[in-house]
Amino acid sequence: MNLRRFPATREVSIAVLAFLYIPVVVLTAYSFNANRTATVWTHASFDWYARILTNPSIQAATWNSIVLATAASIAATGIALMAALATRRAFPGRSTTESVLNLPLILPEIVVAVATLLLFVSLGISLGLGAMILAHTAFCIPFAYLPIRARLDGLSGSYEEAAQDLYANRFRTFRRVTMPLLWPGVMAGFTLAFVTSLDDFLTSFFLSGPGTTTLPVYIFSAIRAGITPEINAISTVMLLISILLVSLSFFLGRLRR
Repeated sequence: MNLRRFPATREVSIAVLAFLYIPVVVLTAYSFNANRTATVWTHASFDWYARILTNPSIQAATWNSIVLATAASIAATGIALMAALATRRAFPGRSTTESVLNLPLILPEIVVAVATLLLFVSLGISLGLGAMILAHTAFCIPFAYLPIRARLDGLSGSYEEAAQDLYANRFRTFRRVTMPLLWPGVMAGFTLAFVTSLDDFLTSFFLSGPGTTTLPVYIFSAIRAGITPEINAISTVMLLISILLVSLSFFLGRLRR
């Protein structure tokens, strides 16, 4: 049944989109507010953006977030690539394996974060950057797996068969044929995993140690003292980075050549 035939479908859709995105627009607008009080507009200014660039705490949190996201996304993409290649052909338990790989997409993040914390404490793993990299790698795997698997499903096996007919072994076939064809999907998966890790708060909040505060955790801690245009500026920068990376992932996922 065509949903457009229902009354007020367009109006309800517009209202939902406005409810979701008007706060983001307001936050972005007030990041240019010269007044220190975030809710009182005086005039436009870029002072808060200049201030976050010279704040050592923000610089340290940004560096921690970049290191964490880079390490976790590289590891998650590598594991997702191997999993996609392993589940390419049918075998007993294939559907179960794919369900387990996609399980982090279904489970509530707060449950995963608390369970991971309890697991690391019981195993004696020190909280900090290393623990966060392990946890972020685990929940970033499905975000990297789905684009790679979609790209792999769209590839014809005739290319690999032709390479093997020309006496290329499996490793050479993978390196010279399969991987170049999979590269857009791999980069799309890496980008999605990077964005997911960069924006994560709950897992980082539970597992961070001294000196390993990430940018989302820093923003949460700063909000306790009151919302300022400086917080709005940091949030706007993270929003723009996320939009750019997600757009890049979408573009890479649609490459056909």
